[in-house]
Amino acid sequence: MKRVLFFTVVTAVIFFTSCNQGCKKKVDRAKEIDDIENLLEQYVLANEDQDINLIEQIWAPNSDIVLYGTDSDEKLIGWTNIRHAIKNQFKQIENTYISASDQYIQLNECATTAWFAESLNYNFIYKGQARSYEGMRFTGVLSKIDGKWRFVQAHLSLPAHVNIEK
Repeated sequence: MKRVLFFTVVTAVIFFTSCNQGCKKKVDRAKEIDDIENLLEQYVLANEDQDINLIEQIWAPNSDIVLYGTDSDEKLIGWTNIRHAIKNQFKQIENTYISASDQYIQLNECATTAWFAESLNYNFIYKGQARSYEGMRFTGVLSKIDGKWRFVQAHLSLPAHVNIEK
């Protein structure tokens, strides 16, 4: 039993110390998280202002990035498709107001990849009618590209209200 415990501890130590060997520089994690919080705020403002140029600066310009929207068939791959969908959405809605809460951000050891989750209250006018999505879930992955955080994957979903009886 002692031999198994010793082997497990040694394996864990080797695993955790080897995970950080690729990172050569010291990372200011607080600054990186502040930068990501700012990026997420800029994304909200860009959507409220329908600023496609700012949104383009926030998303990676790659053909392999992914955005899952709230519609069941809304799986967008590549910046060209994402830009087209966002522009189309901007044509259909107006007076958008978004508030974010319950933000959660994590970084990998070298601060080259981050992932986030937050809740959004999304309010807008569609065809003259006020609409609101409360508690929309917004999650995603960011990559540090040329010194700037960029979206490489995002997912929006609406909570289902299912009444399950015990």
